[in-house]
Amino acid sequence: MSKHVFLTGPPGVGKTTLIQKVTQALKSSGIPIDGFYTEEVREGGRRIGFDVVTLSGKRGPLSRVSSDSSASRREYRVGQYVVDLVSFEKLVLPMLINVNHDSDAEKKICVIDEIGKMELFSQAFIRAVRQMLTGSGTTVLGTIPIPKGKPLDLVEEIRSRKDVKVFNVS
Repeated sequence: MSKHVFLTGPPGVGKTTLIQKVTQALKSSGIPIDGFYTEEVREGGRRIGFDVVTLSGKRGPLSRVSSDSSASRREYRVGQYVVDLVSFEKLVLPMLINVNHDSDAEKKICVIDEIGKMELFSQAFIRAVRQMLTGSGTTVLGTIPIPKGKPLDLVEEIRSRKDVKVFNVS
């Protein structure tokens, strides 16, 4: 039987919207849930990046469009976006570790939207997700990208787990 549920599909198909609706339904049913989702940031009708929003209401930058092409310091890039790894880890890691180490007897659901290229620059995030998937108390509701180009190790690992059910959103 599947313990964890992941949604996949092309960008813009509605994975995050579906995650948000499920999250609201679970919260209103009194089910303990924590986690994060990513949200587009737009300026003048143009997407300029993505923010991470925790279910407790904290928000921080995940990435922004880079204005220059010459990077003087070490940058993590996906296409035109520069990933703010420090902000991402500061916001997400404490929450993932808390969910994972909660000593409550009750089972908890953790939303991870998404496990994609930007998030996978963080080795600490990868470790936290692996721990959560193998731990006993937490069920993960997450999103993963559709396979395109070079396979992402953690994403392929998740796809092939016996305790994961992947739904294709169209």
